[in-house]
Amino acid sequence: MARYTDANCKLCRRENQKLFLKGAKCFSTKCPFEKKGFAPGQHGRSKRFKQSEYGVQLREKQKLRRIYGILERQFQRYFEIAARRKGITGETLIYLLEQRLDNIVFRLGFAPSRKAARQLVRHRHIMVNGITVDIPSFQVNPGDEVEVREKSKKMDIFHSSLRRVKEGRMLPWLNLNKANLSGTLVEIPNRADIPVTINESLIVELYSK
Repeated sequence: MARYTDANCKLCRRENQKLFLKGAKCFSTKCPFEKKGFAPGQHGRSKRFKQSEYGVQLREKQKLRRIYGILERQFQRYFEIAARRKGITGETLIYLLEQRLDNIVFRLGFAPSRKAARQLVRHRHIMVNGITVDIPSFQVNPGDEVEVREKSKKMDIFHSSLRRVKEGRMLPWLNLNKANLSGTLVEIPNRADIPVTINESLIVELYSK
């Protein structure tokens, strides 16, 4: 399975925006984005130039792709699926990404980041409706229950991550049971409720050219 292996913090610096790819580190004083604040590479310290219309659209697409941790070809497949479905293509694209199993594991607070959630899924620590699933891109549907496997419930990563989830802060489309280390996708979320600062219409414009 292809995956990004370079430094995650470079991605935030490249997009000039915190993408929260490293969990707790992103909120600490050790965050490289806070320390450096300039783009990576030889010319990173130079003044950022004005982007063309295409450049703005491309950066928006790259930000969304990097937030959810997927590569270009897979992202394009998601867009093609979203374009075939009824409704607003950009919003449908984000709904599809939100329904990924690794994202649901992260949103429930079982992992400090999507990258960590992806690893937990690949290592078979996560079950959906009582069946172990090791595919991070598995689409979770409303009513599906996502839970930690019984043999994995003593792992510290789950408990340390859940300690950072404050009461009443769970997203409205998710239902979390901390005691059982399980959660349910209640419904497909509204776009306004999804905490992703992306202008998805720019991505639709980019792929429409």
